[in-house]
Amino acid sequence: MEEIIFPNQIRIYRRIRNLSMQELADFLGISLSAVSKIEKGYRRIDKEQLVRVADFLKCNPQDIFVNEATSQPEVVAAWRQEQERRSKINERSGIKTMGAGFRYLRGQKDLTLAEVAAAAGLTLSVYHRIEMGQREVTQKEFSDISLALGFTPEELQLKVYDLDKTGALEEFIQPGDAKFRAVTSAKNSYADLPIGRMGLKSRERSEVSLNVYGKPGDNGDIIIDKNNPSGAIMCPPSVSNPHQAYAVSISSSRRLGTFLPARAIFVVDPGKEAGPGDLGLLYTAENTVKLLSLREDGEGNIYGLQLNPDERVKISAGEVLHKIVYISLA
Repeated sequence: MEEIIFPNQIRIYRRIRNLSMQELADFLGISLSAVSKIEKGYRRIDKEQLVRVADFLKCNPQDIFVNEATSQPEVVAAWRQEQERRSKINERSGIKTMGAGFRYLRGQKDLTLAEVAAAAGLTLSVYHRIEMGQREVTQKEFSDISLALGFTPEELQLKVYDLDKTGALEEFIQPGDAKFRAVTSAKNSYADLPIGRMGLKSRERSEVSLNVYGKPGDNGDIIIDKNNPSGAIMCPPSVSNPHQAYAVSISSSRRLGTFLPARAIFVVDPGKEAGPGDLGLLYTAENTVKLLSLREDGEGNIYGLQLNPDERVKISAGEVLHKIVYISLA
């Protein structure tokens, strides 16, 4: 299931409801530390967890997102200050440069985050934070990451130094809030987005953009007119073939309700197989799709659930179903 990470107002709503962090942790079945990281926007959360958090807090999922237009100014300011503070600390300590070097070399070797994390004996979350320059690395972790990337520690240290010296890492070192800004013009905004195998080399991928489509159709359907894109975003690394991928504006579908902000954009990768737990686009006509949450019945058959109101949609063999691999909240 795809996951997202975002600045949120979970802590504010929890305190308004006079609920403790431990109560939320018990409700979700996760640790107190994990809840703290989610509330700070440092830990990833999937769609089902987001819905459960909103249910626990007795609010709409939409209310959880920080929005400059509707959120309390101090919340937005606190988030930006924290990101700026972390960015400055990381830049001074060289952590960002090291993480950018890992990300660059991982792309060169066509490895996924999960593959490097597993080979280095780290969790995906921890290794992602290391690549993002948000976590220090111990000597043992550096050695393990070196081996996972196919280098000795000495070779990796020299590689990162040379890459930084030549300026090759500049496109990977970004402000901390880059994930949450519009990506219509910033050529490197995809660089800190996780999950997936790099189909192109990093420098080549920085020049690939995806057209954004989508107009409202009947009953919440979306019209995909490939001749009239409404904009473009940079290609995230979760896309296996960026020359086939495309993006869809969520504002073109009323059936998702308040689950995500209206400005959210879905990135669709036709080259990846969609399954239970994924979001997908089911083509009901040449240019008409339904946005579905994919589920599995008791007999192992996949079906789609169209939301708001909930409506079960049968998926027949041979129908075109494209997987949504990334959600941009810019």
